[in-house]
Amino acid sequence: MNFFAIGDLHLSGTPPQKPMDIFGPHWDNHWSRIKESWLTQVSDKDVIFLVGDTSWFMHLSEALTDLEAINQLPGQKYLIRGNHDYWWSSAAKMKKAIPDLHFLQGHGLALGSVAFGGTRGYLCPGDKDFDEETDQSIYARELLRTRAALTEMDTALKANQSEDKATRILLLHYPPCNDKNEPSGFTQLMEEFHVDYCIYGHIHDQPTADRLPKFFGSTQLCLVSADIASFEVQRIL
Repeated sequence: MNFFAIGDLHLSGTPPQKPMDIFGPHWDNHWSRIKESWLTQVSDKDVIFLVGDTSWFMHLSEALTDLEAINQLPGQKYLIRGNHDYWWSSAAKMKKAIPDLHFLQGHGLALGSVAFGGTRGYLCPGDKDFDEETDQSIYARELLRTRAALTEMDTALKANQSEDKATRILLLHYPPCNDKNEPSGFTQLMEEFHVDYCIYGHIHDQPTADRLPKFFGSTQLCLVSADIASFEVQRIL
């Protein structure tokens, strides 16, 4: 079993109702390119994480077109919410609509000795765009969800008797630090729970991608936004 990840698919039906090439020619036929990479690398026994901004649609009933297209591809798919995933509904409604997809929001699990889980995350204090009055409560809520996911991951590892040889993967949509690369509640949780990999997306410009660290403490940071990753799924393990 291998583990892959990609984020920010920004799908909008077939043909796309919101073609992404409005953001530049590098987005031309981006879904076809992602699928080619996916089909080449991922098998049904593998796991693939989708770390948010999966579909532009506003409602789950509309986003089913995109979710079903993902469902037809190989692998066990685990999704978290991005800041543009307005279609995201309750876990029960999403599971009923597409039973074979796994939707994570503040939850975690383990497959053997590999534990993973996560949530959307959020802007971190000290970021130039962080407004304490409007953003602090959302940030605090996402920290609670992150802790809940990490706690469930550890519980699952104990049940599997895999704590000693465990690999822990935290899924976020936002980076776990602010635009100054300063510590945050997310990085503190990564240290507390001995997270090996933090996989995230959200970032779409190369200068910002280059600015972000590759490690925070002992946690390896993996930016997998589709455009930054050249529209190829990224192997994590």
